[in-house]
Amino acid sequence: MEEPNFWDNPEEAQKQVKELGSLKDDRDTYKKLVTAKEDIETMIEMGEEEDDESIVPEVREMLDEFKTDLESIRMKTLLCEEFDDCDAILRLQSGAGGTEAMDWCGMLYRMYTRWAERKGYKIEVLDYQEGDEAGIKSVMFQVNGENAYGYLKSEKGTHRLVRISPFNAQAKRQTSFCQCDVMPVIDQEINIEIRDEDIRVDTYRSSGAGGQHINKTSSAIRITHIPTGIVVTCQNERSQFQNKDKAMQVLKMELYELEREKQAEKEAGIRGEKTDIAWGHQIRSYVLQPYTLVKDLRTDEERGQADRVLDGDLDPFINAYLKWLVLQKKEGHQQI
Repeated sequence: MEEPNFWDNPEEAQKQVKELGSLKDDRDTYKKLVTAKEDIETMIEMGEEEDDESIVPEVREMLDEFKTDLESIRMKTLLCEEFDDCDAILRLQSGAGGTEAMDWCGMLYRMYTRWAERKGYKIEVLDYQEGDEAGIKSVMFQVNGENAYGYLKSEKGTHRLVRISPFNAQAKRQTSFCQCDVMPVIDQEINIEIRDEDIRVDTYRSSGAGGQHINKTSSAIRITHIPTGIVVTCQNERSQFQNKDKAMQVLKMELYELEREKQAEKEAGIRGEKTDIAWGHQIRSYVLQPYTLVKDLRTDEERGQADRVLDGDLDPFINAYLKWLVLQKKEGHQQI
């Protein structure tokens, strides 16, 4: 950074500054862990020497904080894929369940925003479609922060909710579904050719929360990629041109992600299928009645305090998924 030509290429310089910040954070976390370990050992020795049990609650509190920091840095060591350090774009789409599913979509959106706030990440809403009576039909938003995609890739799939429906006068149990798609925000230019004849561009008036431009001009953009059927919408930017640029960027990332998945399926010798947002395809179940339980069906990780999970406490599930992913890769290499 002290080199006189360091800022000649601002984009590359920013990447190096970002990497330096990440390395410093890891170093500081490690130093904090070493100090905390020594402090805990000293407290235990003092308590044993003086036969003082009153320090036990304080030691337990220190140990809990130590475990949290240790688990945080352990999770980072599991991020080893190409785009794990990128920002992430999430798209939530309500599925089977009508109004109940749209409400569930809104609950998941809140869960991810709360998780992002805990991490110090920033949320940028790209598209937002309100539900007919409650909740959200669909929402696409970008999560900006270190390793956002590396963590959030664990959330890709169908999420299932079981609860007593607040929209049913008979108070019956209702099962609802919401699809979560996740893709990385790739910094470098994506070399994907999109022909004009392969896309259809529609404009419409923006809806939902926003600035003064909302609902006044046809600034929102919907791009349909005809060969694949992929539809991308963006309405958060101030002008139609900005929305179109962002939508095209997202479309390129969608197509790139599609090619990556096809290549992975080819290498693994499997045939990919597009699944419904409904029963039998969920990756995680959230049960609120008659008992409370959140269980990931891939890793078997579960938590009884569903309210904490829905309030953004996702790290145990993310950590379990990253460990599971490493094991899956090891088993795949062994089979090969």
